[in-house]
Amino acid sequence: MKYSNTAYLSLGSNMGDRHHYLEQAVWEISLLPEIQVLSQSKPLETAPLENTNQPMFLNQIIKVHVSPSFTLPCLLESLQSIENKLGRKRRSWKGPREIDIDILSYESVVMTTDFLTLPHHSLFTRPFIKQILVEMGEVGVYSLYQESVYEKYHSRV
Repeated sequence: MKYSNTAYLSLGSNMGDRHHYLEQAVWEISLLPEIQVLSQSKPLETAPLENTNQPMFLNQIIKVHVSPSFTLPCLLESLQSIENKLGRKRRSWKGPREIDIDILSYESVVMTTDFLTLPHHSLFTRPFIKQILVEMGEVGVYSLYQESVYEKYHSRV
């Protein structure tokens, strides 16, 4: 099987000028020579979930092509560097943030390390992620994963 090196990235902001942070994050990602931004969703305002005592979020998803020579650890490090460059401060667990960039999926990779879990849990646990992917015409990303991956996040009653 030939991989297209496609990744879906989730961006979120609920501090300061949220639109600006999302725009800057997309811009910074597009400047990475190993990344090509293929499409991006419109921002969607969402309520905070686990830690609910904080401002509303703006969330967005971008679909990117990643150079085959750019490893997942390099991608993660680059995205974290962009978060830092844009002033992200880690104040508290699931707390307010200037910008958050998560790798939702990379091809059909399933992995768990100390630093990265793919697919990202929010692909299955955050309804707004599916809503945005549907609006983008990208709901097929779910077909990359076996039912057992989905079941990991949704136990049957």
